[in-house]
Formats: sequence, structure tokens, C-alpha cells
Amino acid sequence: MTTEPAPTATAYPPAPRTDLVEELAGHRVADPYRTLEDPDDERTQRWSRAQDDLYAAYREGLSARAAGTPLADAALSARLRGLLGAGFVGAPAWRGDRRFFSRRTGDQEHAVVVVAEPDDSAGTPDGVVERVLIDPLALDPTGTTTLDAWQPSKEGDLLAYQVSHGGTEESVLHVLDVATGESVDGPIDRARYSPVAWLPGGDAFYYVRRLAPDLVPADEQQYHRRVWLHRVGTPAEQDVEVFGAGLPMTSYYGVQVSRDGRWLLVSAAAGTAPRTDVWIADLTAPGAHEAPTFVEVAVGLDAEVGAWVGRDGRLYVHTDLDAPRGRLVVTEPTAPGVAHWVTLLPQDDVAVLEDVAFVDDGDPTAPTGLLAAWRRHAVSEVTVHDPRTGARTGTVPLPGLGSVSGLVTRPEGGPDVWFAYTDHVTLPHVHRYDATTGAVTLWAAPPGALPDLPQVRTQQIEVTSPDGTTVRAFVLARADRVGDDGRPLSPAPTVLYGYGGFQVSLDPAFSASTLAWVEAGGVYVVANLRGGGEEGEEWHRAGMRAHKQNVFDDFHAVAEHLVAQGWTTTSTLACWGGSNGGLLVGAAVTQRPDLWAAAVCSAPLLDMVRYQRFGLGVTWTEEYGDADDPQELGWLLGYSPYHRVVDGTAYPAVLFTVFEGDSRVDPLHARKLAAALQAATTSDPAQRPVLVRREIGVGHGARALSRTIGLSVEQLQFVADRTGLLAEVGR
Repeated sequence: MTTEPAPTATAYPPAPRTDLVEELAGHRVADPYRTLEDPDDERTQRWSRAQDDLYAAYREGLSARAAGTPLADAALSARLRGLLGAGFVGAPAWRGDRRFFSRRTGDQEHAVVVVAEPDDSAGTPDGVVERVLIDPLALDPTGTTTLDAWQPSKEGDLLAYQVSHGGTEESVLHVLDVATGESVDGPIDRARYSPVAWLPGGDAFYYVRRLAPDLVPADEQQYHRRVWLHRVGTPAEQDVEVFGAGLPMTSYYGVQVSRDGRWLLVSAAAGTAPRTDVWIADLTAPGAHEAPTFVEVAVGLDAEVGAWVGRDGRLYVHTDLDAPRGRLVVTEPTAPGVAHWVTLLPQDDVAVLEDVAFVDDGDPTAPTGLLAAWRRHAVSEVTVHDPRTGARTGTVPLPGLGSVSGLVTRPEGGPDVWFAYTDHVTLPHVHRYDATTGAVTLWAAPPGALPDLPQVRTQQIEVTSPDGTTVRAFVLARADRVGDDGRPLSPAPTVLYGYGGFQVSLDPAFSASTLAWVEAGGVYVVANLRGGGEEGEEWHRAGMRAHKQNVFDDFHAVAEHLVAQGWTTTSTLACWGGSNGGLLVGAAVTQRPDLWAAAVCSAPLLDMVRYQRFGLGVTWTEEYGDADDPQELGWLLGYSPYHRVVDGTAYPAVLFTVFEGDSRVDPLHARKLAAALQAATTSDPAQRPVLVRREIGVGHGARALSRTIGLSVEQLQFVADRTGLLAEVGR
């Protein structure tokens, strides 16, 4: 299988380069493209414009080659839009007779927040009327405003919501009246990553907000969060600080108030460290709302802890303390410490505990059942238990081998539990479990027509990493490319996708781009690497800090297995990842350039010596290591993709996709590695080009549907072009 030449220039645009070498803790560290860190430097802007021109020339030729095939611009865009055309619907958040949920119809750019409530004059079959409360496109017709989070008050009369503009993720908090849709509070800025915990009555809530910029050094303005008490309708400047002073500036906080309003729980984690401290306060004491007295639930432990007060008034804790795959313990709020914990659900031998929910017969103080959601090798299962002893009493039937998200109950209790289910070929649907009968029924389907899907064979394979660890991966292929024995009939262009970090699990989930690739004849593989959460906290820690190389070794082992088993060849294999997965791809390209024909490296982290100086990098030192520490700098230099580039190496084709509004991972990483690869590679740029795709007005996370489709089209076409799939479908 061959690929046609890509119409790129015979030479790459010159990059501003120096002979800068720094002595860092005994290491001589070269940084020839330091200039490209500064987006305002005229040399950086000139280089970026030249990269835009280079990519535009490649796109022009690619569009011409793809014309008349299913991978043509219009055809692929239409197919992706069709696969996403059913839209999306989320699980309900109940407040009395009102329920709130997210929904996106097939033609909507963003999901909206909807409230549904009984109305005798509705004229609908069920007597329920729906109203859209928040539509990001109505707020901003340009489509660059995104909805970050929303939370109804305990009574459902008010709704707090947060939006960001231009991809910045700098959430601004607002409050609206649910009955009228009118704004009653806000905007309140500096509310990025802020939970909202309403007090009963809706007059006030606790939330998280950064300190004012003039109170902190200029390079620390993204940090220094505090928990505040806010009175609805009052200026945010009058908010009362209730927690956070004296803790690390990188701390992220969680906050919640029990349904009866008595208990306030606050959690804190320094950056993304896999450790959480939790405190509880009794709000019934005089003046406790403004000055709560906090008692430790779990502080200073090397464990993650999530705690809440149940409807029955007891304190429940989901933790990996002494249980890397998770356990559920219970105690009384008045005796919250570890010494008082009683294990209700012990750690499973294999599965990871994800979520729990209690059901009852109408008396919330006397639960009759306990549901537990588990992840077993990335596949979900839900079990039923005795709520007092934890003894297993049954299972909840699921639609297939996929993923369950959320176990949602009514705040006032009852026998019903709602959850979303998806798998590789099933759009997310919301199902309802009835504890009185044990039945599972479909509650809500996506609002649009379900797309016609290709016949896909999905299987989970096991691969042995170099140190003997078993690594699993999902392999998706069109049914006619797989034999009855599950083996490939012939090698095919293949995408290997991975992440491997921050305890993120790549569970089975519907993906339009995956299905479009498979439908065209390619194979798509999702690897469950160490560093993720698929097998629990030990799995995560086996791929972080000093052990980060395990992640890359796992990825390479999966790639080698795919080649050895005949799924693909090194000339038809691409790697793909974004964010921390972009670091994975950068490491794959620079450590094993021989394995790949192409790579898609999106919003990547690549200069691991200086990463913590930009974006939110300082919050990730617990995941990667601190470059200011001599020992940890050694870890980072061992794999930092930017520092692993070797002149005279034949590197694969690489597409960097970056977003100029990204305030999490600075685009400088992609600029520097792109320049380094372009200078070092001996590969013919007409066959294996190194390209940069820039996008303005979007950031690291959420984006409008049309922008999502546009990005996916160009990424898919690139790997199809450079792995030979485009030539195959064009025959």
C-alpha cells in the first residue's frame, strides 16, 4: 500500500533558532527554539504565519486527492454530522417535580439546559412542559461561548451556571430565576473550576473563586482559590471567605451542603495530586454559615477521599485508602475520622469502584438498597447490595459491554435510579432502574434520528508490556475485515489512540470520528495504558512521576502487537492523542519513529523542562515531577519529547493541532517541537510532512459542533492520507 506525495514545500519555513544551552542541576539542556515560547514576538508570528501557509498548501492538495471519495471534505463532514445527528440527552437532576437536564439536537452547535415540569395547560401527553433555560448560542451567536457547569438550587427555583468565552475556560458565574428565566445575580468572574453548593431556601450558596488579581503576584493569578459564602443578589466583593487560607496556592476545592442544610463538606487537593483532604462542619451552630468550625474527615493521607452525608443522615466515604481499587465506608458526621470508619463495600479483587447510590421505599432514613457501579477492565457493571451490610444481592442488567456514567436518584429518595449508558457503537441513552422490580427501562434517547452505523467488530485484546505487565486495548474494525476467529483478514491502515495519565480511563464510548474511520475501512484501537484509571490507583501510579516511561512502553507494546498480529504495518500505522495524550504521541514519535507512518498530536505537552512555567503546568507537578527538583528533572529529561529530537532521524508525518485560546496547555509546546522536528527529520516533506494546524477563538476543552466536525475532518483526512487509507478508498 502506498501513499501519494503530499504537496508541501521542499523546505520548511525557517524558525528563529539560537545556541541556547542551560546548565540545570548538572544537566546541559539545549533549548534552541526558546523564542517560539513568546506568541507576541514578531519572529514567532512570522513563523506561525508561514506554518499556516504550509498547512494550507497541504490541505489544498489533500482536498483535491480526496475529491470523489467518502473521505472528501463535504462527504466526510456530512458523515460526521450524520453520526452526531441524533444529538445528546443527559440524565435528569430532580428538584421536586422539576427535572433539569442537558440536551443537544442534531442541528444545535451547543448543548442547552432544559427544565421540564408539570403544567396542566401544557396539552402534552404526559402533562409536562419543557423550557430551555440556557442556550450558549443565544448568549453568543458567534458560537465561541461555552457552558462550563450548572447547578439548580435545592428547591429548583434558581439555577447557577458558568460560561466561558473564546475557549479561555475562565468561567463566569450567573444565577437565573427558573420560573421567569431572568437573571438575578452575576456575573461573578474568577470562578474557573468552581462547584456551587446551595443552602436550603436558595438565599445563599458556597462556591470557589480565585483571589483578586491585585492580591497575588502576577504569575500566580490563576491560582489562590478560596471557598466563599455568597448571598444571592449581593456584590461578590461582600462574599465571606470561609476556607482555603494557608493551603497550597494550587489547591482545587470541592464543596457541598447536605440536603437538610446541616452539614458543609469541603475537600482540597493540591493541583492534580491523587490525594484529597476532607473536612466537615456543622452549620446549625450560631454564625456557622459565615464562620464554620471544620473537623477533619481525612487530612494528610496518601489517598483520595470523597465524602457526603446521605439522606439517612450518615456520613459515607468513597476512598482508595488501603484499597487502590476503591471501597465505601460509613460513619456518623459527628465522628467523621478514619478511626470510626466501617467498611460497607470492600475493595473488589479486580473491578474498580466508581459510584454508588441508595434507594428506599419512601422513607429516606431507611435505605432498602445500595447500587454500586464498577469498572472491570474498562467495562462497566452495576451490582445491588444490602445497604447495612454491603452483602451483594443482585446485579443491574445493562444494555451491553459498555460504560455507565452517573447513578442519579431523587434528592428526597425513592426506588428509582437513572444512569447513562454508551459503548463504541451506541450513543449515550439514559436508563431508569426500578428497585421495586429490578427492571431497567429506557428513560430518554437522543432527540434526533439514530444514524445508520457500519457493521463493526469490537474486541478487547491483551498485550504484554516489556516489564511483563498485561495491557488491554479495544480494537474496532469493519466486520468484513475480520475473520470468524477474530483475527484480521489483511493489514489495514490503523489509528492507535491513547492517553495514559491523571487517572483518566478510556472506557467504551460512542465516537463519530472512530466510526467514520472504521466505516472507511480502517482499524481503530484504544489502548488502556498505565497512568490511567482503568485498573485503579496502583495502575495510575505505575504511570506517573518516575514511572512515566511505563506509559510509553505500554503504547509501543500495543503498536508492536498490532503489527505482529497482522492488523497493520509500520507504513500504515498512526498514533493519535491530545493534551496528556499529546505528550504520549510526542514521546512515541521521538522514541520510536520507526513504528509510525503518521501522528496526530493535539494540544500537546512536549517541553517537560519548562512545562510548569506556562498555563496550568504548576498544578501537574504531582503527575509528572517538578523540573526544579534535580532528581525529578532527570525523570523529565528522560522522555521530554522536545529534548529527545535527534538530527538526521527519519520521523513520521506529524500533524500538530493547537488552539490559540488554550489556557491549560500553551501552544508553545507544539511550536517548539514542530520546529525541532522540521529541522531534524530526514524524511521527505512531500511524503512525511510535519505540519501545524492553528485554530483561533477556541481553547482546550468544549467547542461548537461545527468546529468539532471541522477539526475531526482534517485530522482524519491527514491520517488517511499518510497511512494509505485515502488511496485505498479512492480506488
